[in-house]
Amino acid sequence: MVLVVSEEVRDAIDARRPVVALESTIIAHGLPRPRNLQVALELEDVVRQEGAVPATIAVLDGRPHVGLDKEQLERIANEDGIRKLGHRDLPLAVASGVSGATTVSATALLASLGGVRVFATGGLGGVHREWTVTQDESADLGLLARTRITVVCAGVKSILDVPATLQRLETLGVAVAGYRTERFPGFYLSDSGHPVDWTLRSPEEVAGVMGAQDALDGPESALIVANPLPEEEQLDPGLHARVLADALHACEERGIAGQAVTPFLLDYLVRHTDGASLSANLAAVRGNVRLAGRIAAAWAGA
Repeated sequence: MVLVVSEEVRDAIDARRPVVALESTIIAHGLPRPRNLQVALELEDVVRQEGAVPATIAVLDGRPHVGLDKEQLERIANEDGIRKLGHRDLPLAVASGVSGATTVSATALLASLGGVRVFATGGLGGVHREWTVTQDESADLGLLARTRITVVCAGVKSILDVPATLQRLETLGVAVAGYRTERFPGFYLSDSGHPVDWTLRSPEEVAGVMGAQDALDGPESALIVANPLPEEEQLDPGLHARVLADALHACEERGIAGQAVTPFLLDYLVRHTDGASLSANLAAVRGNVRLAGRIAAAWAGA
């Protein structure tokens, strides 16, 4: 088989012990060196603190890996030329023998193929602003509509069109629930300004929904658990609104389009909030990883 599942992850799955999938783009493309490796190791440690096994996912020399050892994490963090891979890129990467870090869509797909049911990330992709003009929508949404996985996230990136993304998820049949909140979180912000239809209040309730998904045997779609940042850790809403407006204006002025939009806007936010947006991002990821570990434990014990 092309897919390589680490011995630790495979043993945990076989023994029905909790496992949490982690993406690798935050390591290769989301943080500067050497902080990226420090964060990667920290997130794996958070998973272990919750009694679960971390399964960081990446492609190395054309081989998709579910679960990386320290040397492999170091490669993703430090090696030049690491590609950014969505799920559509996986066949090309495998056939070409290249190495790449996986986005939400590629991580969710490989995790599911490897038998991992719970996945923690920062924020999902979604429908971009000005969608009626650009038709720009993240591949995350379509992949999650046909992949049975539970994704713990802090909502969708606030640079996106949040209400349009929620509507698109509804159209695609992807279940969305707030975790101990009736409001959909806004990535850097605790509240995006939009409600959720369902609220789950414990890891056991989340595991119950996962079991119901299987029992109903419906479409192989995801469950999104939207976990908000605590208010004391969020980016100041006024600063967020002001800098995001400036970032969108700068993006339009420079004619930035397509896949270049998201990294430009995120980088603009980091630079013009003096790193506060990055701190909020990392706080969200840590909280999501911790909750994912607890959900995985509840699922393993269900």
